[in-house]
Amino acid sequence: MSRQTEFVLRSMEERNIRFVRLWFADVLGSLKSVAIPPTEVEGALAEGVGFDGSAVEGYTRLSESDMVAHPDPATFQMLPWRQGTGTARMFCDTTNPDGTPSYVDPRYVLKRTMDKVSEKGFTCYCHPEIEFYLFTEAHKPGTRPVPLDDGGYFDHTTLGAGTDFRRDSITMLEQMGISVEFSHHEAGPGQHEIDLRYADALTMADNIMTFRVVIREVAALRGISASFMPKPFTDHPGSGMHTHVSLFEGDNNAFFDAADETRLSTIGKHFVAGLLHHAPEYTAVTNQWVNSYRRLNGGGEAPSYICWGRNNRSALVRVPLYKPNKSASARVELRSIDSATNPYLAYAMILAAGMSGIEHEMELPEEASNDVWKLSNRERVAMGIRPLPTSLDEAIRCMEDSELVADTLGEHVYDYFLRNKKAEYDEYRNQVTQFELDRFLPSL
Repeated sequence: MSRQTEFVLRSMEERNIRFVRLWFADVLGSLKSVAIPPTEVEGALAEGVGFDGSAVEGYTRLSESDMVAHPDPATFQMLPWRQGTGTARMFCDTTNPDGTPSYVDPRYVLKRTMDKVSEKGFTCYCHPEIEFYLFTEAHKPGTRPVPLDDGGYFDHTTLGAGTDFRRDSITMLEQMGISVEFSHHEAGPGQHEIDLRYADALTMADNIMTFRVVIREVAALRGISASFMPKPFTDHPGSGMHTHVSLFEGDNNAFFDAADETRLSTIGKHFVAGLLHHAPEYTAVTNQWVNSYRRLNGGGEAPSYICWGRNNRSALVRVPLYKPNKSASARVELRSIDSATNPYLAYAMILAAGMSGIEHEMELPEEASNDVWKLSNRERVAMGIRPLPTSLDEAIRCMEDSELVADTLGEHVYDYFLRNKKAEYDEYRNQVTQFELDRFLPSL
């Protein structure tokens, strides 16, 4: 019996655990859960728990539906909002009955990509800035959501509900072993941001899945609601998940070069070049919803064009210079990702695109130092700045032509994801919107 398994069994007894929830994600990033009693945990850790994969989005066909969820004992944590019932959770890796990894498991997609990065001698660390909106109540069809407060960016206020919400959420996150770097009110009314302290890519993807559960649970406890929808309001900013990424070789930050003006090493520059080169191909993964493109096309601080810069928040990739002479702080920031993305697939694609840039020694294009939104189309073309896909349909078409995305996601995830997104876009484009009714019904 491993030490981690012993720790889980001992912790259950010491903390009077009555239920253990086994968590895993489907291809779209929705959390799945099954609860087992403590008496079944040792067997689950040794042999896994069987489930019907044909009932999970993107997993298997009916003819091959048997699958097994294997709990990862390193992810054992109490659920602090389940006080009185003694409930814990563990994330799972899913396999086929013969023990081979399931190629439809998003967590395995990321682990497989991380293994390739590790073979090159690197470890990837991520630090996300997660934005979300709080509303006064759960959404009812046909109604407009009401923001919880009227605060603005970095407001220090006695708004009460929003400030207290962040405090309670951070307390729960830290009780679950998830470190928070800072939090603040964002630019939109009822919009908030909580930044998680950096961790390796897999741990961070697990943390993001947990984060979204915590935020919704705290909201429910307070009688309000939370949403990670990319763009819930026409006139207010969308919610993104700007992610800072760095590669380390042992204890050394592979992105740092003290002699370079940007403090970015050759490896770092190749990595950014890969992110830029492959951006149209992976955008359907990092921004997978039809609503995602309301945010990307809506201005604010959401990127619409493929470029990089230092203090340029209109760029797709930013090279932060908060601590320019501290090697451990060297990193790059990808600003397009939604906070509603599947973090396992999104981080797998970021790593794959960046590593492609390193492996092919891609040249970093000229830095965009101006506000890219204010440039004319002719100026952007002259600078070699391409637009990101402007719709899910366009992003899907770019993804269909991408060998990198197909190889990274694997055949089954790649095919299912494309089919699902095409169906979503087809349903979306057949809808008559309120805009059309307001604009055309009175005059046509």
